[in-house]
Amino acid sequence: MRIARMFTGLLVLPFIAACSGVEVHTDYDASVDFSHYKTYYWSKTPTTKNPLMGQRIVDEIDGQLFTKGWRKVPEDQASATIAAHVTTQEREQIDTMYNNVGPGGWYGPGFAGGWAGAGVSTSTVSYFTVGTLLIDILDAKTKRGIWHGTAEGTITDDPQQNEKEIAEGVSKMFKNFPPGIAASKPN
Repeated sequence: MRIARMFTGLLVLPFIAACSGVEVHTDYDASVDFSHYKTYYWSKTPTTKNPLMGQRIVDEIDGQLFTKGWRKVPEDQASATIAAHVTTQEREQIDTMYNNVGPGGWYGPGFAGGWAGAGVSTSTVSYFTVGTLLIDILDAKTKRGIWHGTAEGTITDDPQQNEKEIAEGVSKMFKNFPPGIAASKPN
């Protein structure tokens, strides 16, 4: 019974990091009137190990901006420019499970002279990759930043899961976009 619980716990641990969701943060220049921006061009598209993922990111951003009334145009007609960048970082997670405390119970130090009971701990180390998507929107003429967004989530070996995470992160980033004005409908 104890071994079964410990084994089940070990099987679940690697999936905890993968299910943590996408963490999103945005920032913008509050002095900017976003109603003056409706067109954009890409000055830098994201580079990824898998070019299909890079294109999916661009498609998600284009789709979100389209729903906000923005249109992609040639550079000389754009009021804003978009630059996106992707970074990845390997991280480790150490999980320790305590089992079999013993008949005396777990009392802690200082109680009747110290620790009571015997315990066994098992630690496992798992590795995972975290991807960060950074999106910057700049004024096309001045090149001054007007909006910045980041989305961070776990990257898996499953392209469909990664695509879902990209869609979730970009959607969250542009949920209240453009800031300071009511989002307009596409014409």
